[in-house]
Amino acid sequence: MAPSPTGFLHIGNVRTALFNWLFARHEDGEFRLRIENTDTSREVAEAAEQIQRSLSWLGLDWDGAVTFQLDRQAQCAEAAQRLLAEGRAYEDEGAIRFRMPDDGVTAWDDAVRGRVEFPNEKLEDLVIIRSDGRPTYNFASPMEDVWDGITHVIRGEDHISNTPKQLNVIRAVGAEPPVYAHVSHVFGADGKPLSKRHGSVTVDDFRHEGYYAPALLNFLALLGWSYDDKTTVMSRDELVARFTLARVVSSPAVFDYQKLDWMNGVYLRALPLDEYAEALVAYVRDEGYGWDEQLVRRAAPLVQEKIERFGQFPELARFLFEDVPPDPDLLDGAVLDAARNELGRVDPFTAERIEPVLRALAQRLELSPRKAFQPIRIAVTGSKISPGLFESLELLGKERSLERLSAAAATARA
Repeated sequence: MAPSPTGFLHIGNVRTALFNWLFARHEDGEFRLRIENTDTSREVAEAAEQIQRSLSWLGLDWDGAVTFQLDRQAQCAEAAQRLLAEGRAYEDEGAIRFRMPDDGVTAWDDAVRGRVEFPNEKLEDLVIIRSDGRPTYNFASPMEDVWDGITHVIRGEDHISNTPKQLNVIRAVGAEPPVYAHVSHVFGADGKPLSKRHGSVTVDDFRHEGYYAPALLNFLALLGWSYDDKTTVMSRDELVARFTLARVVSSPAVFDYQKLDWMNGVYLRALPLDEYAEALVAYVRDEGYGWDEQLVRRAAPLVQEKIERFGQFPELARFLFEDVPPDPDLLDGAVLDAARNELGRVDPFTAERIEPVLRALAQRLELSPRKAFQPIRIAVTGSKISPGLFESLELLGKERSLERLSAAAATARA
């Protein structure tokens, strides 16, 4: 993986890494993580750490140590010298160039695209060692494939033009080329490569938005691959068991944010409540809210059926942790005064005790429950939309609930 200049891992690159990981695990093979740092102008160290954090968060583990291409600079130099000695390369202004064949075609059977042929007359002699001694990507990468015993390379279609160069290098050193599989790009709904204008595009973006890693992993697996025409929700183990390159399509994959939200909601609602609460607490903590974690846990059952991703929790439940001023135009002082008086007598202050009291109040005021409850909801939560009103009042507590009703009633009269 090439480190991004911004340090953040693009979700399209993660999808490609996921296909490699699924294939390796399905075949009981090894998945290697190699950082392509032949471009030393990039902030490689921080970006490499971010790549590893992102893959780990998604549940993608790798075999062996992470390797960096420049760590094999000496090996590349030795290989280049052998090619020089054999006449397969030559010096050019301090650099070393590999001689490409002039006639015929360089061809391979792509595991996704079928037979691909590239006219050799269009291949320029390749710089393999720069004048400063650094190997180029198109030399270091295929040499690493040879040294690491790589059998399959699954990568983006933008690498198709690199493949004939790398094939010729591998054959020149007497090695067997790996199987190549070039997967399509990931596009937005407008048919253009996925970028910030479409929404979240890095793993960190999706994490901050509160997506659940197993759901995002499942969604990414379906970008250019399918098990059949109807199965969408699959666990990591099921994806590993079912993944084959034969089901990868060559047409561009479209990133559907609405489908991701739907799938994320399916995953969150299926979680046992204790796991859901722990994941919600972890999200709130990681995002730096500093809210009472016990109260977050108590709020979990109120929101599990209502939100599709954890990022929606702060807006929905902020009233439990902070004062949220209500809109005075949406308040009804008479209803709020009556509600405060009735709720003041409720003991213990539980949802089971609160509900019949407020329903009786609505009947006495000759209002539908919706019309009676709405100003109460707005007074205590600051919003028309909240978790269940009775449960919200219980979680907020009697003292704070009555304080907010009194303050809102005063605002409505002002």
